[in-house]
Amino acid sequence: MSTLLTINVTNNEANNQNFFFFQQPAIYVGGATVYSNSLYTAPLGNHAATGGSLTFLVNLQYYAGVQQATQAPVPGQTSGYGSAMQPIDLAPSAGSTLQNNDLTTATLVPLGLSKPVPGSGVEPGAFRITMPVFAPPAIYNVGSAVLANGTPVLSNFVQAQPNTNTDCQPILKFYVATGSYTPGTVMDFTQSSVSAALCDFTGGRTTINVTLNNDGSWTVA
Repeated sequence: MSTLLTINVTNNEANNQNFFFFQQPAIYVGGATVYSNSLYTAPLGNHAATGGSLTFLVNLQYYAGVQQATQAPVPGQTSGYGSAMQPIDLAPSAGSTLQNNDLTTATLVPLGLSKPVPGSGVEPGAFRITMPVFAPPAIYNVGSAVLANGTPVLSNFVQAQPNTNTDCQPILKFYVATGSYTPGTVMDFTQSSVSAALCDFTGGRTTINVTLNNDGSWTVA
């Protein structure tokens, strides 16, 4: 069983609030536009009045994801429909003799990802998704997926190009913001992150406590 990263949220504002969670976009090689999805959303009442708190759990396991879509990503709308994800390793540092399973190949009919195998030339700290040939109007999203509160979600992604490799380097930083985005809905990361609480797990922490204060500010501990 993989380790769980945990974010505990407390609401000290007088009114009920909706909270949603999202992840720092991964680093993608090639300069394509990177899109972000909401991972989880739930309402939470004032702590003193209700005693309630909100917990967000995400598996500390990297997943490659592929998703079929009907249109280019649009903020406020779902990113796609049918999807597949596979647990995957990250490529070792340059010069390492390790053979990590960091490469997966997509199939389109049926939609899926192969069991990962060691790849060649994958960017250190990244995994690679190989797409087969396909033709417009078909649209596919590929990127980093997570298991958030037990539900698989494509966290961030780029639009796939036919017969190409996409190297994706995930970042273990998550955000909590007030508002409501259904999981799998495209959101504006830049805009939302400005007023959100940052939960940085890159240093090895596994639990972070977040409080929305009564003046609208955040405390992260």
